[in-house]
Amino acid sequence: MATWANLSLQDSASPLMEQLTFFHDHALLILIMTTTLVSYLMATLFFNTSIHRYLLDGQTIEVIWTILPAITLIFIALPSLRLLYLLDEVSSPSITLKTIGHQWYWSYEYSDFNQLEFDSYMTPYHEMPDGGFRLLDVDNRAVLPMNTQIRILVTAADVLHSWTVPALGVKVDGTPGRLNQTSFLLNRPGVYYGQCSEICGANHSFMPIVLESVPTNTFINWVASMNQA
Repeated sequence: MATWANLSLQDSASPLMEQLTFFHDHALLILIMTTTLVSYLMATLFFNTSIHRYLLDGQTIEVIWTILPAITLIFIALPSLRLLYLLDEVSSPSITLKTIGHQWYWSYEYSDFNQLEFDSYMTPYHEMPDGGFRLLDVDNRAVLPMNTQIRILVTAADVLHSWTVPALGVKVDGTPGRLNQTSFLLNRPGVYYGQCSEICGANHSFMPIVLESVPTNTFINWVASMNQA
């Protein structure tokens, strides 16, 4: 999860987030190269008293500063479009989790299991166990198996919400009366935190998301215990 000293993206827990991180580094490198080149040219023009006349006006320089930005945009647009299609692809999910946003908590429904649904509220500070995270821990975590293709259906019961887990590269708007979907694959075990990313009212900052990735056998045992409860 994010820490105070972490200025970059969170460590990825899904292949999609890995691709997002690669694209971020790719675009950042192009930005640094462009900024360096422009800064060098501006400094040269500022401190150099004798400027060549073809550097300020001429057909050659016009062609150069038209072609270079176009090529730069191509190097950014092609991987961006590829990643956009990858994020929207839903391929044969094994498990479907329905997420419903409320003011101000989340409800989860496991559509593949009979009557397995529960609400997830933020844990109050005075009830938090030792080692808990203030404003991030919840009373009921959403548990999902790792190395399994998972589909998330997101909606809302009242106003706009947004189900967001940065470590997975997932951000889906919850719209009343409409189902939005995305899919991901958890490639390692762990506990991943997120928050509602749509301003939904007075307690918008008090509806966190906690997702627990576990092995398949552990997930089956958890489903059995939840059904018994």
